[in-house]
Amino acid sequence: MSFTLHTGSLPLLISMPHIGTEIPANMQAHLVPRALESEDTDWHLAQLYDFAQALGASVLQPQFSRYVIDLNRPPDDAPMYPGASNTELCPTRFFNGDALYREGCAPDAQERARRRSAYWEPYHQALQAELQRLHRTHGYALLWDAHSIRSEIPWLFEGVLPGLNIGTASGASADAAITQVVADVCASHPQTSHVVNGRFKGGYITRHYGAPAAQVHALQLEMCQNLYMRERPPYAYDPDLARRIQPQLRAMLQAALHACEVLYAA
Repeated sequence: MSFTLHTGSLPLLISMPHIGTEIPANMQAHLVPRALESEDTDWHLAQLYDFAQALGASVLQPQFSRYVIDLNRPPDDAPMYPGASNTELCPTRFFNGDALYREGCAPDAQERARRRSAYWEPYHQALQAELQRLHRTHGYALLWDAHSIRSEIPWLFEGVLPGLNIGTASGASADAAITQVVADVCASHPQTSHVVNGRFKGGYITRHYGAPAAQVHALQLEMCQNLYMRERPPYAYDPDLARRIQPQLRAMLQAALHACEVLYAA
């Protein structure tokens, strides 16, 4: 199995598409040695969100690195942010633009199709099925797509990223009331900067599955890793930092759920 799914009791699914670190042995020889460290992973998010299962959320986590396949990119590999640097369905570059593969070893069309079938499709089938289960059970569903990133990556964005980046596909993937209460929680913690639909507006998962008219709301949270870990190798989790941000994360999730309950109150 290329992913794990914990099914919860709330109408909430937390997807963590970039936390995987494994690279299959038959791919490793094609990559430059540095790639085997999976430096562009969304490190330690499962640990940071360790309260989610007790809260009652469903949690979906992949096993394999985003270097194998990017589960948050469309199957046709269309750019998510036209005009900006983009990572691909089967990435060929690190976040600083350096090549991931040895010369002549990047995946061809056949290999990309194989990876899509082996890794991308099962993850998305599980995601879709769990959203459908939650919708059947509760009458609505909330998808929280959890991400993290280094605060400074010049190849992807200029300057320093706000600490918390809320994305709803410019308002298309979630009701405005949900977005607003999440932003309100952030505003009540001014020590941590935040932005709504800034550089990161939500990737494929948020844009594809968010369907407010069908009672499915999707929100992406891209958070800076310096809020809970060390951004330099060996990318260590920092429990003291994490304890400071976890109450805010919990409050954001609970506020979003409450906004859903209000929307669909009988």
